[in-house]
Amino acid sequence: MIKSAYLHIPFCEHICHYCDFNKVFLQGQPVDEYLQMMKREMAMQLSKYPTAGLDTVFVGGGTPTSLDEKQLAFLCEAINETLPFDPKNAEYTFEANPGDLSREKLKILYDSGVNRLSFGVQSFNDELLKRIGRTHRASEVYETIHLAQEVGFTNISIDLIYGLPGQTMEDFKDTLDKAIALQLPHYSSYSLIVEPKTVFYNQMRRGKLNLPPQELEASMYERLMEEMEKHGLHQYEISNFARAGFESRHNLTYWDNVEYYGIGAGAHGYTGGKRVANHGPVKKYITPLLSNELPVLEEHPVPLHERMEEEMFLGLRKTQGVSLEIFKNKFFVEMTDIFRKPLEEGSAKGLLKVEGGFVRLTERGKLLGNEVFQTFLGVIDSD
Repeated sequence: MIKSAYLHIPFCEHICHYCDFNKVFLQGQPVDEYLQMMKREMAMQLSKYPTAGLDTVFVGGGTPTSLDEKQLAFLCEAINETLPFDPKNAEYTFEANPGDLSREKLKILYDSGVNRLSFGVQSFNDELLKRIGRTHRASEVYETIHLAQEVGFTNISIDLIYGLPGQTMEDFKDTLDKAIALQLPHYSSYSLIVEPKTVFYNQMRRGKLNLPPQELEASMYERLMEEMEKHGLHQYEISNFARAGFESRHNLTYWDNVEYYGIGAGAHGYTGGKRVANHGPVKKYITPLLSNELPVLEEHPVPLHERMEEEMFLGLRKTQGVSLEIFKNKFFVEMTDIFRKPLEEGSAKGLLKVEGGFVRLTERGKLLGNEVFQTFLGVIDSD
């Protein structure tokens, strides 16, 4: 039974240098029509893949809070009217940029039942923020979080990025100190990945992107884990840290490899045993919905061997790891039989361990996660 929904708002007032998500400049876009079609898609998806009720709703982007107050109110009302969930019990998240949220917008979200905010902070160094194409400054982080807390939000998360161009360990430590001093219940921190079709990718191809060496990036990650642990924020996934009870229930949907709705332009979903991708361009997304057709660009039925592979490389992102019992209940085979070779080799290299009924990454394994994940691909005969 589907328990989660992701909704994508592709509009941004500014495009960051590292971002490869589906997004477009807000100005001149048919925003109102897009929101109406999102509401139509919600209803159509629910009709095709019914659910008894959702546990999590996540609105991401793009920049959902780039919508004006009227549009934001319409979106929240459409979600509340169309999706079957109880905001008192469900986790209901909106992504936001510091500086984008007025008290009025925050109140619209809060009064609509939104109970979690996720801010894209990335750094507390104003010069670095400018270098990576962010429009906010550190002072706006403090102002926006304080305003959100005044309105009533208590479940607030911020994202940080390390391994940024020209970033030093001292700079990252300063950002960590300032982030942790906010005493928020949840933090996400990711290493920079230079993706194609981004400003950074073009700079890199011209040899003009001064990235920290891999050893320094690894040291930043180790410092991140140490500082979070020291301040009572347990690592529950490779890039995520939380106080007990404040783990992102929505993101755990992905890592637990269970189905979810993907709604909006360029959104990806997992429904009816298929990975589904919507059209990315806004007009191509809207057009089929005007004829009451789902805006599907492509869909991929996930065969059994892929589901088992996904169970491993997604589940191993969690510090808890992958449950031997759950794996057997899902696939009716022993994980240790299907993946004997990568499990034995990972254990021999000190990258994996089996304990308490779970397979999980070691501390060293966390530093080499992608290498470990790849060992589970192509192991099973797909015939």
